[in-house]
Amino acid sequence: MQRPSDFEERRKHLESLSDDQLKDRFWELAREIVEPLYDLAYTHTSPSIERSVLLRMGFSSLEAQAIVSAAEKRMLLGKGAGNLVLKYADLKNMDYISAGRHLAENQGWDELQQTLGGTV
Repeated sequence: MQRPSDFEERRKHLESLSDDQLKDRFWELAREIVEPLYDLAYTHTSPSIERSVLLRMGFSSLEAQAIVSAAEKRMLLGKGAGNLVLKYADLKNMDYISAGRHLAENQGWDELQQTLGGTV
């Protein structure tokens, strides 16, 4: 069974658009499609995702586990473990690897939390 083509009918609302307008419409629709996925990723994470981020930042698996566990214990995991490391590095004016190692050794968490006022 062959489906009759209705392409010409479905494209009528687009035929008056220029190439630039079509391109803009394409990207607008692409953003609409991806936005719920982006929102979901932004608001939902897991310890394994956060460990993965830290591993890609150059931390060892033991360091990553320690940072994630400490962030989880303090209810900060949703802020992003990598983000917490970067914020602490900025706070202490040090490179992020050193900052992450401090956090992995359970140092600086109270200061980080207090400085950020509970928000990251």
